[in-house]
Amino acid sequence: MPRLAIDFGTSNTAAAIMAGQQAWKIPLEPGETTMPTAMFFDPYSDTVLYGHRALAALIDGREGRFLRALKSVLGTPLLRESRILGGKRTTLLQVIGQFLARVKAQAEDQCHMSFDSALSGRPVHFHSRNPAYDAQAAKDLADCYALAGFRDVTFLAEPEAAALACGGVASGLGLVVDIGGGTSDFTVFRGLGDAIETLASHGIRLGGTDFDRLLNIDRVMPLLGLGSKLRREFGTGLTEAPKALFNELATWEKIPFQYTPETRRAVAGMARLAVEPTPWERLTEVLDSELAHDIAHAVEQAKIAANSGAARGVALDPVEPGLRATLDGADLVRLLDDSAQEIGDAATTALARAGVAADQITRVVLVGGSSLLAPVDAAVRARFPRAAIDRSDAFTAIVDGLAIAAARQDALA
Repeated sequence: MPRLAIDFGTSNTAAAIMAGQQAWKIPLEPGETTMPTAMFFDPYSDTVLYGHRALAALIDGREGRFLRALKSVLGTPLLRESRILGGKRTTLLQVIGQFLARVKAQAEDQCHMSFDSALSGRPVHFHSRNPAYDAQAAKDLADCYALAGFRDVTFLAEPEAAALACGGVASGLGLVVDIGGGTSDFTVFRGLGDAIETLASHGIRLGGTDFDRLLNIDRVMPLLGLGSKLRREFGTGLTEAPKALFNELATWEKIPFQYTPETRRAVAGMARLAVEPTPWERLTEVLDSELAHDIAHAVEQAKIAANSGAARGVALDPVEPGLRATLDGADLVRLLDDSAQEIGDAATTALARAGVAADQITRVVLVGGSSLLAPVDAAVRARFPRAAIDRSDAFTAIVDGLAIAAARQDALA
């Protein structure tokens, strides 16, 4: 019985097995080689929607609870806190296990076989600035796979899987730059025929959902009250609206926890003191109709459009008909450049750990949807001007490499 390769990502998930000499990406949804890591809970039934169907429910405005960026809560106390979802009390640990069980069931249905073992990708670091959270996240992910019904699961760093899939380098050394939804990972490697030698890996907790948050805070949240002035409850003078709520509403994995009576009461109190009431009326609508995920999705789509040169702005019609926040390529550069430079610096750190100079890198493999962003591409090219840039399969290179590694593990078993 083969080991199932699973790339469980912050934004998207994929699964594969080897078919002869090629990795076969299992269609977890009809006609799709990747599935959004998203779930939608219907509050009036036991129905749970996954992937594109969950996104469709969000876009259609169905009443229910939408969850995305589930991977980002691994290692944090949020993972094991009890809460009501779809009319049942559960934890996000169980929710992730449920999502992975769906992946398992879909793979078994497509392949007409059972999968009791899995090789899963994992970031080099889940939490690069918190070793305790980092260690706990690795344990949490293993627990999620056990809840999904896998009896045995092993893990491989995602950039190492991508390096294995890309086939090495003809001469010199290679570098994988994997910009995922929640983390950025780097592996320096040497090609050895159909294998690789990993020289060093490094990772930081920074990815596509962080880019979305930065864009959301700068472009959208001022339309909802961020930066606006409030009259003081007692005395004279003005104060600025607190930033914490806006930061939470712009963070994919934290959005579901903002729709509380306490938050609504706090916003109502601030709206009463607002010098300019219109943004606070919009914010009240966002909380009452639970629209923050709609906004985050609109920001993500606007980011993709702006990066391609088709700047349409962020459509906010669910909040207010005709409301739109501007977002173009210049905004991407202005708002994401510091993050892109942090990614470039982390790549340089990976080289230092491998004892390799930048001019020894002859091939840079860019992996992950956020690697396609112009500021990220520019930061990487600036540090490795002599290297060939490879975008052979930005979205599925990791799961291809995991399938290769899983088959090799099976051969040794």
